[in-house]
Amino acid sequence: MKENYCLQAALVCLSMLCHSQAFALERRSHLHPSFHGHHDRGKEGQVLQRSKRGWVWNQFFVIEEYTGPDPVLVGRLHSDLDTGDGKIKYILSGEGAGTIFVIDDKSGNIHATKTLDREEKAQYTLMAQAVDRETNRPLEPASSFIVKVQDINDNPPEFLHEIYYANVPERSNVGTSVIQVTASDADDPTYGNSAKLVYSILEGQPYFSVEAQTGIIRTALPNMDREAKEEYHVVIQAKDMGGHMGGLSGTTKVMITLTDVNDNPPKFPQSVYQMSVSEAAVPGEEVGRMKAKDPDIGENGLVTYNIVDGDGMELFEITTDYETQEGVVKLKKPVDFETKRAYSLKVEAANVHFDPKFISNGPFKDTVTVKIAVEDVDEPPMFLAPSYIHEVQENAAPGTVVGRVHAKDPDAANSPIRYSIDRHTDLDRFFTINPEDGFIKTTKPLDREETAWLNISVFAAEIHNRHQEAKVPVAIRVLDVNDNAPKFATPYEGFICESDQTKPLSNQPIVTISADDKDDTANGPRFIFSLPPEIIHNPNFTVRDNRDNTAGIYARRGGFSRQKQDLYLLPIVISDGGIPPMSSTNTLTIKVCGCDVNGVLLSCNAEAYILNAGLSTGALIAILACIVILLVIVVLFVTLRRQKKEPLIVFEEEDVRENIITYDDEGGGEEDTEAFDIATLQNPDGINGFIPRKDIKPEYQYMPRPGLRPAPNSVDVDDFINTRIQEADNDPTAPPYDSIQIYGYEGRGSVAGSLSSLESATTDSDLDYDYLQNWGPRFKKLADLYGSKDTFDDDS
Repeated sequence: MKENYCLQAALVCLSMLCHSQAFALERRSHLHPSFHGHHDRGKEGQVLQRSKRGWVWNQFFVIEEYTGPDPVLVGRLHSDLDTGDGKIKYILSGEGAGTIFVIDDKSGNIHATKTLDREEKAQYTLMAQAVDRETNRPLEPASSFIVKVQDINDNPPEFLHEIYYANVPERSNVGTSVIQVTASDADDPTYGNSAKLVYSILEGQPYFSVEAQTGIIRTALPNMDREAKEEYHVVIQAKDMGGHMGGLSGTTKVMITLTDVNDNPPKFPQSVYQMSVSEAAVPGEEVGRMKAKDPDIGENGLVTYNIVDGDGMELFEITTDYETQEGVVKLKKPVDFETKRAYSLKVEAANVHFDPKFISNGPFKDTVTVKIAVEDVDEPPMFLAPSYIHEVQENAAPGTVVGRVHAKDPDAANSPIRYSIDRHTDLDRFFTINPEDGFIKTTKPLDREETAWLNISVFAAEIHNRHQEAKVPVAIRVLDVNDNAPKFATPYEGFICESDQTKPLSNQPIVTISADDKDDTANGPRFIFSLPPEIIHNPNFTVRDNRDNTAGIYARRGGFSRQKQDLYLLPIVISDGGIPPMSSTNTLTIKVCGCDVNGVLLSCNAEAYILNAGLSTGALIAILACIVILLVIVVLFVTLRRQKKEPLIVFEEEDVRENIITYDDEGGGEEDTEAFDIATLQNPDGINGFIPRKDIKPEYQYMPRPGLRPAPNSVDVDDFINTRIQEADNDPTAPPYDSIQIYGYEGRGSVAGSLSSLESATTDSDLDYDYLQNWGPRFKKLADLYGSKDTFDDDS
């Protein structure tokens, strides 16, 4: 920078000298020549006369960035009219006039008062004019001129970006273009070499280079490997002045990243993988994982796995986990420890995408050996068949062998097996099984007609580990035997018209019958119909077998009459085709009915013969209805008579107690403060165990037996009533019959006292009941009870 300042100072001095001598301003004047004549004398006194000129204009120049103490002289304005007497005044106007540029109005010298920067403004346009100092009258028309700011190298080059980012594929050839960087210089490119730039690399050798004129960065080394180094920091310099000494410079950083190419094959980190799988594993279960390492990234590092060889290719499979780039070995089919205990696989890992440029580097794949060991587990027993079907005849005796199921322990230990029947499938317990050998037997006779098939389940469990259990379905078919005789398919009933003996017999059957057999078809049809041997020559009817499991019943004669016999019961023997055959005798009912001349059935009742007696059916029904009504009336009358009230106890007529019914019990009176208080029914006079009878006057007292007295405040009604019953039953003063107990106690302290008139016999009442003697014999008993004492003593 010191060198630049010295250069600027020298240029300023040089400019001042040049401007003071070379920039003369002249102009031809159109005024009177006297004012503009200017004479010069030669060496010999010869007077030389110049042509008259006005202003002579040239461009003014001023050095930028001048920092001297005095203003810079830009130039001088002078007119031929100026004789030096100070009458002419110079005026400056335009861009920067008065602020940047000032003029001496007498001499016309123009100075720059401020430091100028060409990069801010390269030139200024000004107007100059000469006027009369006194009158300000223009002496010349105004003329314009330009002041140019002369450039110096004061601006270093600047790059468009502080940091550049670029990518280039790894293993690119030497000279591969990476990126172009560009710098700019604010100095004047038309003046000198201030803006002439040259590029160079400061950091990044020997991997990259840069073109000096264009700024293009290129690779400088072959086979740069991303896996070895992925990022590079490069510093590029741009210098002006054509790169010569004294020029200004600027730098920028370039971050260059090597992009990946598929130049590396996948590699397994080990040659053998050891895995294990349980024999209880189910297909699809993961066995193990492996990973082939590929230093490439992205799609160039994608790896796929395949099983290419081995004795377990049919039992195992491998898939690729693209998130982790691992090969996942899975079980394809179940394995058995007892069958084979180890398997070997050859697995290949290969790239999914290939780059033909690097195919010469070798095959982009690798192989590894996978050894899988099968682990033994305690397995449940296995039946030799997935299901069993056995047969047994119906009605077979208990203990008949139906069949056998067989299971074994697949483990090497070969534990003994114990069999059992799932009783949820054999609720009726038709079968039993030998727990040791698996033979199934019947426990009771079976009936095919009830159940033709029986389905049970059999368990097989290890003796030493009952939790290891297997289950198999067993279907048992009950075979048919001929144990059911055929019967009528439906209850049949035949009808035959009564007719004369002379009427020819009809060729139509009275009724066609068929049979049904519960047994299987092998023991059923064909059915044979016949009459029992004892009536094979039945004079009335015969049976004709149609040989299609049906038979027709025909009449052997005519002249059937309802008067003689209106109903015939015909036994028919039906035999099946089983071995041995079964037969049954079925009874067919044949009615004799009245028919019209066309044989159409009219009636099968015998009412036609009853009409000859002179009464119709309606009349008989009416008579029977009347008889029934009369019987009902008689029964009702007798019933009502029997329901007449009679005395509960039969005594002589003078015993009037049978007409006394007490029902006006009033409860506990004023002391009845709690509902259902049983104490209100207890007479305090009877707490001591003796309660006098109110219906008769006792002749002597008795002492009740201990233990029969309830508690005074007992609330047990049942105990209370039972006590009263026992007292009544054991009271010798009571008559030997049930009587009504009267509880007329009103409670202690009652002002009203007892309302019962029956109790007045035991009180000192002043009432006179002697008038009862005059009421006749029906009141004699009352007169005896409530009459005067003298009368009572006489009677007793």
